[in-house]
Formats: sequence, C-alpha cells, structure tokens
Amino acid sequence: MQKIIKKLKKIWWALRLFFTRIRYGNASKKLKIIGVTGTNGKTTTATLLYKVATVLGYKVGLIGTVENIIGFSIVLHDEKAPSTTPDSIYLTKLLRKMLDEGCEYVFMEVSSHALDQNRVAGINFTGGIFTNLTHDHLDYHKNFENYFGAKKKFFTMLPTKAFALTNVDDEYGKKMLEDIKARKFSYGFLSGVGHPTVQDFHGEIKKLDFDGLQFSINKKEVRSRLLGKFNAYNLLAVWSTCKLLNFDLVKVNKILESIEPPRGRFDYYISQNGIVVIIDYAHTPDALEKVLLTIKEIKSNSGRIISVFGCGGDRDPLKRSKMGKIGASLSDIAIFTSDNPRSENSDKIIDDMKSDLVHEENIKVVTIADRRLAIGEAVETAQKGDIILCAGKGHEDYQEINGKRIHFNDMEEFKKVLK
Repeated sequence: MQKIIKKLKKIWWALRLFFTRIRYGNASKKLKIIGVTGTNGKTTTATLLYKVATVLGYKVGLIGTVENIIGFSIVLHDEKAPSTTPDSIYLTKLLRKMLDEGCEYVFMEVSSHALDQNRVAGINFTGGIFTNLTHDHLDYHKNFENYFGAKKKFFTMLPTKAFALTNVDDEYGKKMLEDIKARKFSYGFLSGVGHPTVQDFHGEIKKLDFDGLQFSINKKEVRSRLLGKFNAYNLLAVWSTCKLLNFDLVKVNKILESIEPPRGRFDYYISQNGIVVIIDYAHTPDALEKVLLTIKEIKSNSGRIISVFGCGGDRDPLKRSKMGKIGASLSDIAIFTSDNPRSENSDKIIDDMKSDLVHEENIKVVTIADRRLAIGEAVETAQKGDIILCAGKGHEDYQEINGKRIHFNDMEEFKKVLK
C-alpha cells in the first residue's frame, strides 16, 4: 500500500510540474543563470556575484540558503529561503517572476539534494561554478561516491555554450571537468611541485589579516575586506566568473574592495573590552577546520581561541567525531554545545563529538548542552585579546528542538552578554 501511495504522489507531483511549466514557461532560456555548487562557499560566492552585478547596474536575482532576492528591493519569504535550492515548481515560478521583473542575471546555489532530486532539470544554465567537495550530507547520499556523483551531474548537464569553472586546488576540481560538453575553466592558488595544474585564473595571496585580504589574480591586484584564505577562494571564483561574463574588471575590483560578507559568514564583532567574536555557518569538518585555521593565521596577538559549536541532530552522525576532534585540537578551549538537535538528545550528540578525543584534546573541552549558557560561558571565560568562534548556525535565527523552532541568533546572544 505504501508503495502505491508513494507512486501516486510522484505522479501527482509530475502532473503539477507539467502544468506549472505550461503556465509559466521556461524563463531560464531568457535569463543568464549561473549555478554555484560545492560543499562550502556556495552562499558567499553566489551572494558576492549578486552584489557585484547589482552595483554594476544590472537587475539581478539571487537564489540561495540565506535569502531569495529579485532585483533591488523585492525579497521573498521574509528573507528566508525555503531551502538552498527550491523545488522544481517553486523554482519555475520564481524564475518567471525574476524575468517579469526585468532581471538579466540570476546567481543561484545548487545543492546536491537538488541535483539528486532533479530540481534543476530543464534549467538552462549560462555557467556553473564548483567550489570544493568535503564530508557532508552522507546521511542522505549514504557514501561519498554518491555525493560526488550528485555534484558531477550538474556539470554534465551544462550545455555546450555554457562555462564550467572549477577550483582545481580541490582534488575533485579536475574530475568535475572530465567528459562534459561545456567550456572548461579552472581557478586556484596552488602551483609548483605536487600541483602541476595550470589554472586559467591563478591567484597569489599577498596579505592576510584582520584588515582583510590582498592578493593578485593573473598578476592583477585585488583587495577585499573579507577575511581568511577560504574567502580568497570565494573571491577568486567571483572574479573569474566576472571575467567570463565580460564584466568591467576595473569596476569589479573597486566593488570587491568595499563589499561585506553575507550574514553569518565570518561575521565578526569586537567588544569594548577587546574580545573578538566571530559567527560562522561552518557546520562540516572541513569548514570548521578552515575557519579555525584562518583565525590562527590572522590573529596577531597571543590571545586564545575559544570555540563554541555543536552538530545537528537527525543528520550525518559520522561527521560528529571529526568535528569534535578538529574543534578540540585547534582551539585553546572548545565548548561543545547543541546546534539544531531536532528529535535527538543533545547530550548524545555531544558524546558522539567527544568519542575520538585523546586526553590532550579532552582536557580542553567543556560540554554545555544549552547553547545560550554555552555562549555565556565563552564570554565569562574570555579575556582581552581572545577570539571566540561560534560556529554552525551563522545566519540562522532559530534553534530546532523536538519539532519546534525557537528564536535564537548567535550574534544577538553574544551582544546581549557582552553589553
């Protein structure tokens, strides 16, 4: 009976999509749509491209994790996106609305779930960007091969006239370009022994601190207020895309100098008593490692790193011990807490996070399941010059506990305690 119901639901959905596309048409054929996929960096890359194109004077659409925006002022869902990549029916209507509002470009995040579920099937992409591929979503994909296959599907579907731009410093960057029809381009910072790939867009980092980034791309100087090496990769992807779209690069460079990061992506706040708080969406082992290494790179004093983070419930349990080990090893003090526990017990999730710690790591760990209390403990412990990283939720303004969404915003909580 369940199989019959499932089959009927699929048929019903297919019919709804069929009639939706008859009514709204395929707006993607008249829009220049750039898709961004990868484990980390999708939101920052897509949002920066949206901001650059908007300042250049184009009317632009943005589809992503944080928000869906049309042009300059129309924001959908009270700035909340229903998912990283909407379902096919919603997406069909959204792209039509963007076209009707006069948009020329659309920058959108393309998730592995969306690719596996064919949410972007039939969308005519002008270009695709690959940022990186690391451990995530294996609760859904079951294994890394399936996860890679979902991402690869995006580049396989790109048409001949489209461009495929990949980060070849990532071990999967070259694989994304294999056996595809689209025009192939690559970007990266690494070169020399062990990195024989010649990038079409090669970057060199000149300066990396709390004042921002200074680097060159194909020997052209670029500056940014964004922080960290991972943001250098995001900026390199953005600049390379602007070049492929024939944007005025002199103007692009000026825009990148003043542009701010998306909400919840390495957002930082410096209190009156000299404590630095960084809020970041890092919720995978790779992202957490990158943000902690970035803090180590840019901190100029002998202050400590205090991390506050957890792992989501009802999601990939295999990454919990990895994240726990990374957080404990790269922090002076690591406070393990809840993220969105959903239907799981927070203490059980924290136990999973601690499962692979050795003695030297374990003695640096404090466990406080209540995230508000964990934030209070971090501030109470911190001294002038210390840096507190609160990771995992970023832009989110809620906690999901036992089926309920309760208002909770990391930056709000820190500012309350610090004041």
